[in-house]
Amino acid sequence: MADPTDDAFRDDDEDFAALLADSEATASGAKPLAAGDLVRGRVVALGTDTAFVAIGGRSEAVMQLAEFRDQETGELRLAVGDQVEATVTDDGSRSGTMVLKRTLGRGGHVPGELEQALAHGIAVEGLVTGQNKGGLDVQIAGRRAFCPASQVDLRRVELEQYVGQRLRFRIRKIDAGGRNIVVSRRELLEADEAARAAITWERLHVGAVVAGTVTSLRDFGAFVDVGGVEGLIHVSELGYGRVGHPSEALEVGQAVEAKVVRIDAATEGGRAKVALSLRALTPDPWATAAERFPVGTTVRGKVLRIERFGAFVELSPGLDGLVHVSRMAVDRAVSHPKQVVAIGDEVEVSVISLEVDNHRIGLSMVEMGRREREAVEREAAALAQSNQGSFGTLGDLLAKSTPRKR
Repeated sequence: MADPTDDAFRDDDEDFAALLADSEATASGAKPLAAGDLVRGRVVALGTDTAFVAIGGRSEAVMQLAEFRDQETGELRLAVGDQVEATVTDDGSRSGTMVLKRTLGRGGHVPGELEQALAHGIAVEGLVTGQNKGGLDVQIAGRRAFCPASQVDLRRVELEQYVGQRLRFRIRKIDAGGRNIVVSRRELLEADEAARAAITWERLHVGAVVAGTVTSLRDFGAFVDVGGVEGLIHVSELGYGRVGHPSEALEVGQAVEAKVVRIDAATEGGRAKVALSLRALTPDPWATAAERFPVGTTVRGKVLRIERFGAFVELSPGLDGLVHVSRMAVDRAVSHPKQVVAIGDEVEVSVISLEVDNHRIGLSMVEMGRREREAVEREAAALAQSNQGSFGTLGDLLAKSTPRKR
């Protein structure tokens, strides 16, 4: 027969443990956790369906493993020792155990779960079932929800690409007894981007080389996401060669590596600005210009720009020289370069001067013609002299061919 005093002692032990825990929390200044609090913890054990998470001191909470299983393969993506961040959905007052959730709507639906997600800002998972004029239809825990087009992504996107996908949302409104649910994916993306940006700003400095993804192209340059922070590559920093529009060098979604060349502090009500450069990571073509294009070299180039005084011809990306209007034709006077060339023409030019320090190359389109004409004149002169030595002058030939009078 059990001794009734055992229960009394057990109750006293539990009360003492609770008082001790409260005392330790008070002594450390820690505020008792409540539903809605965001916490970080370490996975200490894995059960059949549950993960046990230590969240500081002697506190322990549980999470459903279904939250960490791949939707396609069922593979568990969680291990003992992993760090997790989640929201308290039950402080233990209901179930006797502290419960954490990273994403609601997975691992079985609990009555009142969506209302709880709304109250505490917990993410929910839903299946995008269709697209309509104003946004996306989403199925969440057996209920139909609506995500406005403006809340689908951080930027304007094609909505049909999301149909059939499982995505995370944040509930913004529940009306009409749960029949009208409005959700936002953008809010979660903004929160994720802010977290990534905080980490990125810690390592951003002038001279840093960063990896990013092109997010948009404008006439003046390309915007690149380098980890929650958007930087601008001005069109002049895309390379040493002349680029008319960023789309000639980059495309949206392309991965790039760039150098931070300037960081402007945030103005009131604005954001700090990051200037990036692709050009800074490529060799300066002028460093080898003397070896590649010494004076006297003849090369084919492309007409990039025409001015009244001449035409600029690109010899290689980042290297262009000037053909003065006086050196465009051998056999005629040219009053304007347009009489000889047009932008985009490929022409044969000769290097007649090179100033590497001043980034100047003098070019001529007539040197080849002059050399050819001089060669023809030399050949003609040699032939004439040869003929004269063999047959005499024309007068001599005529004299010899005329019969003498008797």
